[in-house]
Amino acid sequence: MKIAIAGTGYVGLVTAACLADKGHDVTCVDVNEEKIRLLNEGIVPIYEPGLDSLIQRNGVRLRFTTNDVEAYQRAEVIMIAVGTPPQPDGSVRLDDVWGALRRIAGAAERDCLVVIKSTVPVGTGDEAARFLAENGRPEVKFDVVSNPEFLSQGTAVRDTLQAPRIVLGVDSDRAERVMKELYAPFALPYVVTDRRSAEMIKYAANVFLALKISYINEIANVCELVGADIQAVAEGIGMDPRIGRRFLRAGVGYGGSCLPKDTKALYALAASHGYSLKTVWAAMDVNEKQKWKLLDKARPHIGDFRNRTVAVLGAAFKPGTDDVRESPALANIERLIAEGADVRVWDPAALGHVSRRFGDAVVCCETMEEAIRGADVCFIFTEWPAVLQFDLHRYKTLMNRPIVLDGRNCYDPKQADAAGLIYESIGRPVGHRQLKVDRAVDVLQCASAAFFHKQSE
Repeated sequence: MKIAIAGTGYVGLVTAACLADKGHDVTCVDVNEEKIRLLNEGIVPIYEPGLDSLIQRNGVRLRFTTNDVEAYQRAEVIMIAVGTPPQPDGSVRLDDVWGALRRIAGAAERDCLVVIKSTVPVGTGDEAARFLAENGRPEVKFDVVSNPEFLSQGTAVRDTLQAPRIVLGVDSDRAERVMKELYAPFALPYVVTDRRSAEMIKYAANVFLALKISYINEIANVCELVGADIQAVAEGIGMDPRIGRRFLRAGVGYGGSCLPKDTKALYALAASHGYSLKTVWAAMDVNEKQKWKLLDKARPHIGDFRNRTVAVLGAAFKPGTDDVRESPALANIERLIAEGADVRVWDPAALGHVSRRFGDAVVCCETMEEAIRGADVCFIFTEWPAVLQFDLHRYKTLMNRPIVLDGRNCYDPKQADAAGLIYESIGRPVGHRQLKVDRAVDVLQCASAAFFHKQSE
């Protein structure tokens, strides 16, 4: 099938490579001439494991251009995978979507499906269908389909090739038939519905994950107050099939290009119809407060950050990607700089973004050792494999003071304690010595309560 894809970001490139790998003829078009130049030179401008090799393997069926007519003129299916960035009020900006639709209307010369993969407000597909009918060539019939993506950065190729479902929002038998033909090589289950429901499925799915993350972070905060272990709690509730294990890892909050944007957009969408999504507001509020947990944990140990050397391990919002959008690490780096800290940052993929954003205000380090050497405190924001496998004893030998504040629960608190670290994580006891003290206090409190209760009888 002859396919054109508007946009060469995460969604566009991964979708294009996976469709080409299944035998389709794919042309990617983008207004960014530099990105197209790099792609035509074999350079993939984003960091996504497995994507480079997939693009190289399918070079014969995969082309990149800035020419709208070349891409859209004879395409059977045209996919829109452009960005929909947030606006100050939480709603999304659709300029790029409408720009793509205008170019499609002017260039398409045969009947085709226009498939919106970008995350858009409910009702956008219906508006797009009206626009194309009014502005396209009279002899061309457009069918508009909502086909939201559910890929995660770092696992995007696998998520596309092995998706749990393909959602198709269609309004004609022809659109359903062509879309099923397009995805037939993937051999995956379908959810076929109307366009508005498909658009809502995308928002409802992502926002549910945000709710789940914020919930487990709130439980982690309570665990710290009462002396429980969030990892044991998460394991216990995650074994319930009604809940599931995924997205129950406590930490310093979610980031990235999807969850922060989609929670705000869904809240704004509901508000525009006069409805307040209270659970979504709570999730956003929890996430905003959660990202400052490590700084709050550091202050009792070191006071203020002025002239302190601070190591930051991880800048990407999660491992397996170089994406720093809405990353808790960057927000913390900004505050540390403002408070006068000497900040050193290590990340195996995202240092370029850090350097462009902060310039000489931070030191970008090529190794973990360089970042933590002589540091007064170390913050862990991303659970990269190198962090998980790092020898705990090296923190003590390299740091000025071995204060390690772990926002992703990378280490066993008992092992960190045995290595001589001052170690705190999220929702877990502070070392086994402190746990013994807490338990002893609990026993004394219980015994005291029982004694006074008996005396009052």
